[in-house]
Amino acid sequence: MRGMAPISIKTVLISESVDPRCKAILEENGIRVTEKQNMTKDELIAKIKDYDGLVVRSATKVTADVISAANNLKIIGRAGTGVDNVDVPAATKKGIIVMNTPSGNTISAAELTCALLMSLSRNVPQAAMSMKQGKWDRKKFMGAELYGKVLGIVGLGRIGKEVASRMQSFGMKTIGYDPITPPEVSATWGVEQMSLEQLWPQCDYITVHTPLLPSTVGLLNDESFAKCKKGVKVVNCARGGIIDEEALLRALESGQCGGAGLDVFVEEPPKNHSLVEHPNVISCPHLGASTKEAQARCGEDIALQIVDMVKGKNLVGAVNAQVLASTFSQESQQLIKLGEAVGSVLQSFSASKKPFSHVQITTQGDCMKSSTGYMTSAVLVGLLNHESGCCPNLINALSLAKETGITAHCASAGAAEGVCKVEIAATGCSYKASGSVQGGVPVLLELCNSVFRQPISLTGNLLFFKAPANPQLLSSLAGVLATEGVEIESFSAPADRSGDLWYCVGVSSLLRDLSALNSVVKDAAQLGF
Repeated sequence: MRGMAPISIKTVLISESVDPRCKAILEENGIRVTEKQNMTKDELIAKIKDYDGLVVRSATKVTADVISAANNLKIIGRAGTGVDNVDVPAATKKGIIVMNTPSGNTISAAELTCALLMSLSRNVPQAAMSMKQGKWDRKKFMGAELYGKVLGIVGLGRIGKEVASRMQSFGMKTIGYDPITPPEVSATWGVEQMSLEQLWPQCDYITVHTPLLPSTVGLLNDESFAKCKKGVKVVNCARGGIIDEEALLRALESGQCGGAGLDVFVEEPPKNHSLVEHPNVISCPHLGASTKEAQARCGEDIALQIVDMVKGKNLVGAVNAQVLASTFSQESQQLIKLGEAVGSVLQSFSASKKPFSHVQITTQGDCMKSSTGYMTSAVLVGLLNHESGCCPNLINALSLAKETGITAHCASAGAAEGVCKVEIAATGCSYKASGSVQGGVPVLLELCNSVFRQPISLTGNLLFFKAPANPQLLSSLAGVLATEGVEIESFSAPADRSGDLWYCVGVSSLLRDLSALNSVVKDAAQLGF
């Protein structure tokens, strides 16, 4: 048996110029690929409904409108880093995986950053332009050595780390800030970490390598420039907007900033040219990932990641589906089926009642410890499956539940081996079920305090009903079912024989109307697997 439940991807649309290896790898693995560049938003909306997968670079804007038209889409693959051109929350809500290739352009972006730092220190682009104009101006382009200067690196991920090691070879002192990378980790690659407040006044040069997030927009602004050394030089090869463009222009005009190397802009291409035309600014048209090697790597990586996911090997680069990363073993597949099945059993009970508001899941036993991450989502998939207009899967179950006003909590306890207990609370009533996996099949052990003598295999058509223990119960039930043209295939009774109990019968088909049972039972629910 393969690992993760296969996500079927038969057709992929590539909407930008991606390395040809991408198409080749997908096609070698039986996926049909269409390449269509420079589509308008309306063309993309019209086309996207026919595809299971979409591969983009940074120009295609995958907005909520595009996603809502994408009825078959299961994955959006970004050949490159950063997914700010994709509406990730909208994709998550629709159960679509968003994936990028975080390491493909690391070296290229780091090398361009270093090139801009060097160009700033020696005025290389300005001197080259001056020569082309027939001038020989040695005094004008006096520079300064990088040796012994302090470089502040804001954002110490893959790219920040590579920039640090390269600029250390020039004898620069590297200091940095990152809210995630631990200081002891960055210390092993020669970067002393500190707060931004401590960092600004020390730097001769500053380079930013963060994603574009609400917390990083305008990270370098009037306030932070004022804290810097006069004449500080800055580089942005990350995302436009991390350095506030208007504040940068003011700092350049006042001399507080001595020069800027910009590869990215808030608007690309920039309509306002005042920064690009400033004599102390050197700029590029977003070339960070524009090398043959980075493009080949990103195109190849995204294709291989999609293929690995489809084959159920593993999941790399998913930005919104971390829940899937631990679902690739046969064991986890069986536990997910169990969670969905127990959720479906409880859903069949609450269907006729008021909507439920709270779900409590308890996993028991060592084999379940690692499952708490995806178990909540699996149970919610079963519970939400018949809600109108929603198609729950492991990716969107939590956000759909939140929207429906359902709170879910998962805890792990010791005790019995491999048991999943779920309790749902609706207004004024609650239902409980517990199950486990036996022989690779999900089974139900207990329902609303009725513990079954034999575990019930959660397959086929099942009818659950509540009735007082009575020797005539089975024959009266069989009579009613026969009138409805339904045969009994199996019968499960609880071990305890007192009071109102829950029973389960396997039936040849589901009843058209449960009210036919009113004369024999107190409560009933049915479902087909």
